[in-house]
Amino acid sequence: MFQNLTHKKMKFEEVFSHILTFMKSEPIGDYKLMMGTDSQVHPSHTLFITGIVIQRVGKGAWACFRKEVVHREMTTLHERISYETSLTEQVAALFTEEKKNDLIEVVLPYIYKGATFTIEGHIDIGSGDRNRTRVYVNEMMARIESLGMEAKIKPDSIVASSYANRYTK
Repeated sequence: MFQNLTHKKMKFEEVFSHILTFMKSEPIGDYKLMMGTDSQVHPSHTLFITGIVIQRVGKGAWACFRKEVVHREMTTLHERISYETSLTEQVAALFTEEKKNDLIEVVLPYIYKGATFTIEGHIDIGSGDRNRTRVYVNEMMARIESLGMEAKIKPDSIVASSYANRYTK
């Protein structure tokens, strides 16, 4: 089940319907379908939030998220980063070829007027020298790219590092 500030219990079909409606309301747009997961270790559990955001660049967005709780402190960094990536992969898999084609068909008639559509997988890791997650960048990016998505890491992984992060506290 997914939720956002206005809808508390949405099945994926409802989420997809909101995304489609958002895109159809203004088909000439630069659209990014982005998904990513962040986690927070709490004393008795680890909370994972996977966000889905459809952005019309420069003209708003619609977003929702899904929660998952692992009932233990997941303190090993590689395990947590890998699980975050797995949850993003699970949500990406909900966007079947048919569903992706439905979204592409919204903008297709307008590509010569500047309409675009991309799908991004956001990973809450960074490649900077001071970032402990840098050793996992290639592995996690390869997993996201193998699904046909553009992989984004910090500072460009806004769904994982900003939107989902907001709900892990």
